[in-house]
Amino acid sequence: MATAQELLRAQCARFAALDPQLPDGYPVPPGEPLVARTTSGDAVAGIVTRTSNPPGSMQSLWQPSTVFELFPLIGEHSREGMAALLGAWRDWLRSQGAPERDSACSVIWPSRDVQAAKALLDGGFTPLSCLAVRPPTPPCTFTELSGTVTVRRAGPADLDAVVELTLLELEYAALVGSSTYRPDAPQLKRTAAHVRLHSSDPVWLAERGGTPVAVAECGWVDADRPSAGHRLRPGTWAYVNCVSVREHDRGTGVGQRLMTSAHEEFARAGAVGSFLYYNPPNPLSSVFWPRQGYRPLWTTWEVRPATALR
Repeated sequence: MATAQELLRAQCARFAALDPQLPDGYPVPPGEPLVARTTSGDAVAGIVTRTSNPPGSMQSLWQPSTVFELFPLIGEHSREGMAALLGAWRDWLRSQGAPERDSACSVIWPSRDVQAAKALLDGGFTPLSCLAVRPPTPPCTFTELSGTVTVRRAGPADLDAVVELTLLELEYAALVGSSTYRPDAPQLKRTAAHVRLHSSDPVWLAERGGTPVAVAECGWVDADRPSAGHRLRPGTWAYVNCVSVREHDRGTGVGQRLMTSAHEEFARAGAVGSFLYYNPPNPLSSVFWPRQGYRPLWTTWEVRPATALR
């Protein structure tokens, strides 16, 4: 019977063959252990964690109140191993009395592992979010804009405009992804924007005729620290937290112009690349971000509520 360490080594070797952009390791946090066997009799394992996102937390805007996350250790048995582990997880959840509302089961897995994707789809999971990466290549050429559009760094005096634009993005994302527009969203977004605008994190505004029409909230992540880098290869990465364009300005090239400015600064700062999260069911971001040079690295698969796992 394979040990957890043997499964982990085989799994990391498979990841390296699947996608050279994946990090060398795979996070295995403390949690509840699961064991299962494939139909061929091979042993697989996993760790389940439970996270609570109480009212008033930023995490509650893009996750349910209760999240059960599975960290599979399935070695080379991608499809059969994932299917067997999901069956064991389903039985475990029943014994735990998982909440029937505002809850989810979540698995974050390499986007290119289509064998595991089939098992997750069969288990009732939906690919709700992707961590996508972009190398520090020259910026894409952008569409010629009509009218007068300028891009500048935002400052503390732009707080109201930044909050308004980020709330518009949250409202749209809640319809087509994993986000939830909760009653305290305006205050949470205002607090986060206030901190960001008073820090070194870059925020850009696009203005047409002096009126803000789009925002890009960005930051920096040091992936040499395990807490930040277990999904990325080592180095300093630029993080695109939120990009929002007013509805009547979508499709005019404003978003592309905004990100050209951001990517130019990322390159000047020496970032090894940039990353972001987008929702595959979102008909705008699922088209926009690949055009800007981003491609999926990790996919977050979810079942909501947690009791819907089959």
